[in-house]
This record gives sequence, C-alpha cells and structure tokens, in this order.
Amino acid sequence: MILSPSLLSADFGNLRQELDQLEAAGLSWVHWDVMDGMFVPNITLGAPVIQRLRKTSNLFFDVHLMVQAPERYLEDFAKAGADLLVVHAEATTHLHRTLAEIRRLGMRAGVALNPATPLCTLEEVVELLDLVLVMSVNPGFGGQKFIARTLTKVELLAGVLEAHSSRAIIQVDGGVNPGNIAALYSAGADAFVSGSAFFAFPPYKERLHTFQQAVVQAPRTPWRQQALQQATTWAHALNAE
Repeated sequence: MILSPSLLSADFGNLRQELDQLEAAGLSWVHWDVMDGMFVPNITLGAPVIQRLRKTSNLFFDVHLMVQAPERYLEDFAKAGADLLVVHAEATTHLHRTLAEIRRLGMRAGVALNPATPLCTLEEVVELLDLVLVMSVNPGFGGQKFIARTLTKVELLAGVLEAHSSRAIIQVDGGVNPGNIAALYSAGADAFVSGSAFFAFPPYKERLHTFQQAVVQAPRTPWRQQALQQATTWAHALNAE
C-alpha cells in the first residue's frame, strides 16, 4: 500500500526537516493539503511553499487542492513541482476541462469526493483519472473521526473503476489509522492519507512499519492489485528523471 502522510499535522516551522525525516524513514509520498478559506473554512499553504521545498525533496508530491475554482491555479502548482494534483469535483464547474489541463501540464490528475458526493460524478471523466480521493471526513480540519460509510463507498468505487477498465488508484483521506486501514485496503483502497495518526507517533520509520503490517494479511482483488502496482512506480519514475 501507499502511505501519504499529511503535512497538515507536521511541524510547520520545520517542514524541510520533516520531509527529510519522511524520506529517511522509507516513505515515498507526502500529502500537501492546500486550503483557501472559501471551499473549506481553514487556510493553509500555497504554491510558493511547495516550490521552495520541491528543490530539497525527492518525495512524490501529492497535492490536494481544497480551493474554490482550482482551475485558476493549475499552472502555478505545475511550476511549483506537484507530481499529482487532486481537485474537488464540488469546486469546479468544468471538471473534464480541469482534469485535461492538469494532464496537459504534465501532472497526474485526481478527483476528490466529499462524503456526500455520489460516485456517479465520475462517470464522464473516468478516462482522465489517475486517482480518486474518497474523503472519509468533511474536509477542512485534521483529527476528525472516520465516517464508517466510507468503507462501502470504496467497495462501490472499486467496482466502478473495474467496470470502466480503469486502473486509477483509490485514495482515502480522513481518520485513517492502523485500526481501520486493513478493512479499507481489502475494500479496494490503494493509497492512504494519514495526519495526526502518523505524525503523533514518531519515529516515522516504526510508524510506517505499523501501517504496513496492518495490511499484510488483508485480501485484495487482482484488479486492485494491478492498479496499486502501477501506482508504486510513480515515485520511482520521478527519482529516475
């Protein structure tokens, strides 16, 4: 599985050191939560911070835009060094155009769905997707309780992607911890965002191992396993460039 620790729960005063420690611990992805105070009630960081730290890190930058009308900022984040750019289906009027532009700019494209957003939203854009982010909390704040309904949503999404012959990976964000990750993994999730449940339990190498061990015995369908294997090459390709 892919673990993408959310920097929302990291030490904002020492982000460079945090990235160095994640990489040294064996992580390959890191999750950037970009919030604008409009689409969600919180404000975090933007493209200039990511651009500055891109120069010092070999991690795969998984950038989650929780902003209204994200199409205004796609080029900024491409220049900043985002490897994957995820936009909310609820935040953009022209989702197909936005995803196509993300790909044109050389990034992998993802769509995030809020807990109340149905999967049918994806039907007309599935061919443009590298990743679907299923929000298991309402976006905007860290440390929230996992919404149990997410497990069923992930199972249904896995079926939708297979029906469309899509190898887009499924990511889950919100309340993910070693106690629920196995069930999500078996349901079809491939990548997991974890904030306080990761950063509050150093050393990071041992915490990564705890998450990994939690899914060792969890069953997987062949289609989901193929999607995951494909996605694990993304970070390797980045480092080979």
